[in-house]
Amino acid sequence: MTQSIVVQVGQCGNQVGCRFWDLALREHAHVNKKGIYDEALSSFFRNVDTRRSDGGAAQITGGKISTLKARAVLVDMEEGVVNEILQGPLREVFDSTQLITDVSGSGNNWAVGHWTYGSTYREQIVEQVRRAAEHCDCLQCFFLIHSMGGGTGSGLGTYVLKLLEEEFPEVYRIVTSVYPSAEDDVITSPYNSILAMRELTEHADCVLPVENQSLVDIVNKIRHMSQSGKGGSVIKKDSTVISSKGGVSGVEKPFDAMNNIVANLLLNITSSARFEGSLNMDMNEITMNLVPFPRLHYLVPSLTPLYTLADVNIPTRRLDQMFSDAFSKDHQLIRADPKHSLYLACALMVRGNVQVSDLRRNIERLRPTLPFVSWNQEGWKTGLCSVPPVGHTHALLALANNTCVRPTFSELRERFSKLYRKKAHLHHYLHVEGMEQACFSEALSSLSSLIEEYSQLDATKGACMPDAPRLSIAT
Repeated sequence: MTQSIVVQVGQCGNQVGCRFWDLALREHAHVNKKGIYDEALSSFFRNVDTRRSDGGAAQITGGKISTLKARAVLVDMEEGVVNEILQGPLREVFDSTQLITDVSGSGNNWAVGHWTYGSTYREQIVEQVRRAAEHCDCLQCFFLIHSMGGGTGSGLGTYVLKLLEEEFPEVYRIVTSVYPSAEDDVITSPYNSILAMRELTEHADCVLPVENQSLVDIVNKIRHMSQSGKGGSVIKKDSTVISSKGGVSGVEKPFDAMNNIVANLLLNITSSARFEGSLNMDMNEITMNLVPFPRLHYLVPSLTPLYTLADVNIPTRRLDQMFSDAFSKDHQLIRADPKHSLYLACALMVRGNVQVSDLRRNIERLRPTLPFVSWNQEGWKTGLCSVPPVGHTHALLALANNTCVRPTFSELRERFSKLYRKKAHLHHYLHVEGMEQACFSEALSSLSSLIEEYSQLDATKGACMPDAPRLSIAT
């Protein structure tokens, strides 16, 4: 059995991570009624119950398993969020050896997070990650959760990413990065995002980009549907996908609904590692099958259902609609249109009572509408996990390696350039030891090169690429 470790960095990373652990525990409690510590639990939790020498069952009470410890490292240079976690209902899931905090924060400055706090906390971070790794029988993957717009998430988050590559080069690094919106209130967020992008491109195996604005749009749409009752849809009040009510705190806070969507992305991508299925997908298969070119590893996530459809008496239609929704802009976690761009590969990770025949039927139905590169027309990776999210009969996560990320990156570059042309706020960065102005030009060059690589692929739409590598994508 393989294990994975979650590394949460910054306020956003820790809030999303905390929600992931809450929902993961409730999924396991829903399936594992007797509270036995089994292989499914061991993938992301370790059992530290010393009260029984025989390693027997731990009790699941109130949706929590008190003897479990999350395979996680929590890092934040402002201690508020981590302290809140330690004082909340999930406090028993973490212990002090898993936490690295400071008090002053990074001041929305990538350089402070990356260089100042990176060098200060390097040994402590390495020690905590090594300790977590030593508790694993077969460590397969690191999941890093962070945001791009602030200082700690972008700066220290990408520093941690480099450390993971240095210390554990054979272990896959899958990063969930939350990108700021154009109206972000952090004026230096374009600097932080571009500086972080270079590190993600160089040191991650896969990046799942999530845009704040897409999350806002999804939450607003769901609330509108809930209030209007239109579209033949209803939303369960206790839905773990939409609201945190009924969660560990029972009180909804700002950004909780947005954090829930990202947490459900993580729940679905890890479901094959946590539960049995007829066609389970290993974490390493995501990189091996979806990333034909090492730098082009940004995978567009699309999640469905985001709400519960009312037509429960028409399961086939509902199931087919789920597959259609996964390729619609409304269900994507970044604002992009993959159907008018080029697919390099695509993964469909299905949960619940879905058959292989359902998967194949829908792939054949959708295939003619999706433009794939000529050398990888069969570029589908599929996974089937038998356990659906709590409150749903089935769910689907689509991960598309698609050139549609190019406009998002181009827009980010333009916002960066507007600041950089005026040399606005540069002095805040250049006063940090280790930071040089060349870091900005190198980061901009790296992003421009990435955009150009996507543009070159887009230009091949409909053409043959005989010299391009043929992917072997198994189902």
